[in-house]
Amino acid sequence: MELSTDQRWDLVERISKQTVEVGKYKATLKDALADLTVRPAIGIPFAIAVIYGFWTFFCEFAGTLFTDGFFVKIFDGYWLPWLQNVFAGAPTWVFNVFVGDPLATNCFEAFGVLSSGLFLAIGVVLPAIVAFYLIFAILEDVGYMPRLAVLVDGLLHKIGLHGYAVVPTMLSLGCNVPGVTACRPLDTRKQRFLAIALLSVFVPCGAQIGIMQGMIPGLIGWVFLALVIGYFAVGWVLNKIVPGESPEILMDVPPYQAPTARNVWTKLWTRVWRFLKVAVPFVLLGCLIVNVLYMTGAMDAIASALSPVITGVFGLPEETASAMVAGFLRKDLAVGTIGMLAAGGMTITLFQVFTAVVLLSIYFPCLATFALMIKELNWKQTLGALATLIVVVFVFGAILHLIGSSGIGSSAWVPLE
Repeated sequence: MELSTDQRWDLVERISKQTVEVGKYKATLKDALADLTVRPAIGIPFAIAVIYGFWTFFCEFAGTLFTDGFFVKIFDGYWLPWLQNVFAGAPTWVFNVFVGDPLATNCFEAFGVLSSGLFLAIGVVLPAIVAFYLIFAILEDVGYMPRLAVLVDGLLHKIGLHGYAVVPTMLSLGCNVPGVTACRPLDTRKQRFLAIALLSVFVPCGAQIGIMQGMIPGLIGWVFLALVIGYFAVGWVLNKIVPGESPEILMDVPPYQAPTARNVWTKLWTRVWRFLKVAVPFVLLGCLIVNVLYMTGAMDAIASALSPVITGVFGLPEETASAMVAGFLRKDLAVGTIGMLAAGGMTITLFQVFTAVVLLSIYFPCLATFALMIKELNWKQTLGALATLIVVVFVFGAILHLIGSSGIGSSAWVPLE
């Protein structure tokens, strides 16, 4: 006998009364904290405190403890003298390529493949990546990331995204490659394009942040402010001109829980190992290419070709063309190249350093990220992302040059050692 709809609901009610036991809910401290951290009045200050703690740990762990306290002493006190001794009898070009400046007293100024290249990759970038992914894995395991997504959902809707986009954005602060991959769960082509275009242009990777923290600690806050402004301004414009829908999303917000050591370690190891496989070869290759370009005179030709843009539009020294070349391979190497050039005698003002770092951040995604963009987007979207990048670079460069012309930050910049 077939039951009507009302009869089915009556049957469900009778069964539920016999099987479901109703108890009294008792809220715990964990439940209260879970509820409060998704409410803007409490959640936003809490998020600011989390990010501040995140940044403090990042700077102290990566910069002070490991880079300055350990790796600088190892590389400058033992590794560089050992390299200079081993390659002492080698032909000049071999010494210059692999060791660098024979008069250099530290790896930062040497600019050789095995001196500066390994120092940047292992001594500066690796501690930054480990610090970032460690805290990110803990926040994931605790269950905080979905709550952060809920908090920023309304803001991200202004640029055509929803709260989940905070996950690939945060991941990109470690490395843009997993950040681009994490855009796959976004619902529409428009949202995936917006997220990939914005994070590949305006979100610096952990390696680049580590270099900036060691090279320009006093300017890094201003660099992030410029990138955040660009992220939302360009996102708002793209949301208006890119066709497609930006639907809402329903997200599961799990309860808070204690992080599991095994989960945190697995995530940390997987992400750090993936970074090492991609980053270290490209950093070494970048140093090799830049050195060869200098030795063959090709860098002078490139600098002359780019001079109208570098000096005329951006207001930067002509020598920074080598950093632009290095940026095609790794942005962290490109930023480090500016410091090496300044240490080698290039005259550059404080505001020019700020301009150069901002432009290198938005100038072109690193080769690994660009290759993944081609895979994740169709050819029209890839061309659209590149067109966005070109327009943004020239607009930002012209605006910063105009601001710099007022005389702000005109004092000469001296790189930290």
